[in-house]
Amino acid sequence: MGKLAGKVAVVTGASKGIGAAIAKALATEGANVVVNYASSKTGADAVVEAITAAGGKAIAVQGDVSKADQAQGLIDAAVKEFGKLDVLVNNSGVYEFGAIEDITEEHYRRMFDVNVLGVLLTTKSAVKHLGEGGSVINISSVVTSLAPPTSAVYTGTKGAVDAITAVLAKELGPRKIRVNAILPGMVETEGTHTAGFIGSDFETGAVSQTPLGRIGQPDDIAQVAVFLASDDARWLTGEKLVASGGFR
Repeated sequence: MGKLAGKVAVVTGASKGIGAAIAKALATEGANVVVNYASSKTGADAVVEAITAAGGKAIAVQGDVSKADQAQGLIDAAVKEFGKLDVLVNNSGVYEFGAIEDITEEHYRRMFDVNVLGVLLTTKSAVKHLGEGGSVINISSVVTSLAPPTSAVYTGTKGAVDAITAVLAKELGPRKIRVNAILPGMVETEGTHTAGFIGSDFETGAVSQTPLGRIGQPDDIAQVAVFLASDDARWLTGEKLVASGGFR
């Protein structure tokens, strides 16, 4: 029996990359999983199919987490389908780098709406269903300590996620709900391929500064999420777990 048997988990932005890996890993450990997606229904359906083919239970639910009614609808769908909620993984995120001279209102609002407001709205909707032992896992980034040039807005959003994690750990602690963050380093995903990071000087530089000598894979992050979702992490809240192979 898996360490998450009987649990119900919602993973936002789970149609690909880190989110998809987390959804599959939680299901492997016995959780019933809601695979959220904003636009990629095909990707989300593929994740659900992989989970069900392996004997797990999952459904795909569309929703833009930066919209209050859709964030609420996502959580409502999870509770309607599986009867409860135990784990929320706030993984939805967008990134776009740009020099300070190139920052626009649209650039700022797009990233803060999804990366920060989305975390707040989805968690707000979830907490009424999370009981003792509930776990909220926010996906942040190692950029909050690296502070790479041309990432002012993106790094700002992840700094906000770290701060929100710390606040909610204290706010929800009396209700025995744990709130932690995972800070991945560079991970090979569809997104990093599309952005041109894979195979670039950027990747070479990242690997050269990583003690374990490679960039991450989605499952490297997923296994940390399984740990935080499980009773193995029952004494951890307000933590920022850096999952970067030592790159920081």
